[in-house]
Order: sequence, then structure tokens, then C-alpha cells
Amino acid sequence: MCTEQCLRHAAAHPVVSRRGALAGLAGLVAATAVPAPASAHASRVVRDLTHPFTTTFPTFADGEEARRGPYKSIETDGYYMQEWRIVEHTGTHVDAPNHFVTGGRAVTDLTPEELVLPAIVLSIRRRAAHNADAVLAVADIVAHERKWGRIPAGAAVLLHTGWDERAGSARRYRNPDGAGVMHFPGFSADACEWLLAERGIRCLGVDTLSLDPGRSEDYPVHFALLGADRYGIENLRGLDTLPAHGATLVVGVTPWEQGSGGPARVLGLSG
Repeated sequence: MCTEQCLRHAAAHPVVSRRGALAGLAGLVAATAVPAPASAHASRVVRDLTHPFTTTFPTFADGEEARRGPYKSIETDGYYMQEWRIVEHTGTHVDAPNHFVTGGRAVTDLTPEELVLPAIVLSIRRRAAHNADAVLAVADIVAHERKWGRIPAGAAVLLHTGWDERAGSARRYRNPDGAGVMHFPGFSADACEWLLAERGIRCLGVDTLSLDPGRSEDYPVHFALLGADRYGIENLRGLDTLPAHGATLVVGVTPWEQGSGGPARVLGLSG
């Protein structure tokens, strides 16, 4: 980002002509560009599994909504920036181990190798359409493996519930009852513990507000997953655009200082 200092420097040192700058740029591109084979990425499909980060995206609790305002403008400052106030667990975001575990790793401790990993998609969308409290059970995982093969160690297991289609309305996304208890699908504690013990998974992800179902009061999935030094991803979208097996997940989370997680750009690669 060019700040006031570099703007002043540019104004004080107008020594390169436009033609010279273009010639230099062309030379640099010619010298450094290494063309990839034409077919290298021809069949790769990249899916954006991230909700746009807005001030209106539903949050787990009232008062956690993001806020933004003007900070710098081109008209008065020569460049444009906004100022945001956010809670780390807003929008499509990562839960790091220290979100629930005292002394657990922060988001800065997650390694690049942990953030690029095989992706497995399991769906309970049909069940969730009729039962907002539906959960992924161990039997669902066994049935998935019978059809698609064994879940590899170190994978991200992503739960497709179809709940992302409700994200335009906080009321429908949270789905509270008369007592204010939320009702949306999630992982069962048994499924989480089985995936950790039997398949050595690295990450769980879901297209709802929480890895645990909405009515949970003690968050056993969070405690089991983060307590095993793994991480979670919440508020994903478009999981039905990924294959059930064989995709790669890329988790672009910002390494916030002492962060318990944070908003992330999550991409799914297949083909």
C-alpha cells in the first residue's frame, strides 16, 4: 500500500518518463515471466467457498456484527481506505485451537502445510431440509466411505447442509425458537471423535454458524476438535460445487497476532 510517504517521494522524484517506465516494465516482464504449459491448469476448477464480508452477514450473537466507515478518501487524501471493527469469528472464518483451549495454538501457529489439504464433502442437506437439528453421524461417514473410498489422513471434512442459502437473513440463518434457542445442523460429537481417532483428520468445516448444531449448549465438537490441536471453518458456502472426494482446500486466513481464528478466503480446487 502506498502511503503519504511514497506519494511524496514520487512527487519529488519525477525522473522516469512514461515511455521509459513502460519500456522498463516490458523488459522486466519479458525477463521474469516463465510461461506455463498451455494445458497445465486447463482442467482445474477453482470454487470460492467464501461469503462476501459485509456488515449485514449474520453473526452467532447480537452485537458481533462487523462495522465499517471511511478512513481515507481519494478526494482529500489521494488514496482510499476503510476502517473496520470486527470480531474474529465473523463471516467465513477459522477457529484456531486457542478459541476453546487455554494454551492452544493461535492462528499464527497454523502452518502453511495445514492450510492446503485434501477436502472431503459429506452432505446431509436432504435431512436438514426437514429437520433443522440434523447432525452428521458416524453411520453417515461409513456410508460415504462405502461409496467414495476411505477419508485420507490430514483431510478437511466439510459438511454440506444447504444452510448457506439462508445467509441473506439473520433470522432464517440463526433459526431461533420462541425461547431464543437456535436450530441449525452440525456435526455430532461422536462423528467428530471418530474422524479424529479413526481417520486423523486435520480440519472440520461447515456451511452454518457453528460446527456444533445450533441448539448445543456445551459445544462438544469444538472442544474435541480444537482440543486435538485441529482447526475448524464456519460459514462456508457452495460446498455442493465440490466433488465428494478428490478436491483440495486452500484456507487463506490472516495470521492475526494472538488470534483465536479470523475471517478467511477459502477456495476449493478440483479437476
